[in-house]
Amino acid sequence: MYLDLGDLRSIKEFTDSFLSANDRLDILVNNAGVMNPPFRITSDGHEPHWGINHLGHFSLTTLLLKALLHTEGSRVVTQSSIVHDTAEIDFVNIFTERHHNPWKAYKQSKLATLLFSLELQRRLDSHRLKDPISVACHPGLVYTPLYRNGRSLGLLLRPFMHSISEGAAPCLTACTGDEVRGGEFYGPDGWRGFRGKPDKVEPQGRGGDAALAVRVWELSKKMSGMDPDIILSQ
Repeated sequence: MYLDLGDLRSIKEFTDSFLSANDRLDILVNNAGVMNPPFRITSDGHEPHWGINHLGHFSLTTLLLKALLHTEGSRVVTQSSIVHDTAEIDFVNIFTERHHNPWKAYKQSKLATLLFSLELQRRLDSHRLKDPISVACHPGLVYTPLYRNGRSLGLLLRPFMHSISEGAAPCLTACTGDEVRGGEFYGPDGWRGFRGKPDKVEPQGRGGDAALAVRVWELSKKMSGMDPDIILSQ
């Protein structure tokens, strides 16, 4: 099924089509994204990292939330990155071209995805909802086509990377592990989280900042025009 996470109209068409053919959703994996693309504005007027990596998944999850709520044992698994540890949320300059720094924008988007995952679980808990659970993960360092706009960086980091299958393991653990609980974060257990076996890890930097997560949540509602809180409270 076609889906453009940089276009809210496409997200709405995708979810309408999915829900017309399916009455349940067991696992939603918010994994797609971009890294350091040439600067452009998404169809909805957003900076691409923020609009695709974060707002697109925020909107997709919101529109599929009813199906997830009605499916026993369902999970929302959201992919972050180890670079969240040095990221900040620039509330003044999130979606403008002024002083655009693609690497900072990428890190900001991945901090936002982690904060979204943790805040979603907090809100599920506040409504005493058992399904779905919200879990975050990160792959460590993996050389994939994501580095096509930063080949020199990819080559520099190559000695510290592990394979694509190893990088997928934390996400698969978050999706299927019997021991997984809502609000947890999974990644490689090796040095600095670059590589290793999948394990539960702790958010770093601003990744565990609950107050910041609330600010990102409320801003995301405003920017997307979608309100998951209404669905959670029904």
